[in-house]
Amino acid sequence: MWVQRILNAGCETCLRAADLVQVKMDQFLDTPHGKRLRFRTSKRGQNAYIPAMSALEKLIAETPEGQEVLLVSELGGPLTARWASNQITKWLREAQIPPWIDGREKTLSDTRGTAATRLLNADLSLRQIAVLMGWSVRYAAQVFEHYAQVSPDESDAVLRKLNRAKSLSQDTKM
Repeated sequence: MWVQRILNAGCETCLRAADLVQVKMDQFLDTPHGKRLRFRTSKRGQNAYIPAMSALEKLIAETPEGQEVLLVSELGGPLTARWASNQITKWLREAQIPPWIDGREKTLSDTRGTAATRLLNADLSLRQIAVLMGWSVRYAAQVFEHYAQVSPDESDAVLRKLNRAKSLSQDTKM
């Protein structure tokens, strides 16, 4: 389904809707470990080097031969950011996807939060994420502050890491 492709691409790339609809198939490069999207962002004009995880690789593989862009409309035509966003909102309403806890309706922009949260949960450093996305470290911090969801379980993970570090520190003192 074409709407699912838009959602998956957003969750996998962390790109704004305006950039998401501009991704061309020839911007995916083969690497020794898979594929990578090399994309110049429209807002900052920076190159992003986004690794294609399995869901994005699947989108690439399912893209019809000869289709120049990754995402197209239901009829195979080009997408605009506004139209894609409106269609996602319409689809989420029809699917009766519940709003966020604060009552805000979920939107295509929220896929950036999903992607940002995944990157954080993968224990990548802020610098690594900034390099991947073509962001400055300061901007990466702002994106995470705005978009990323931190679960209450995160404090348990921090406690485990602190205990492990403390244990290692005591082992080296002996």
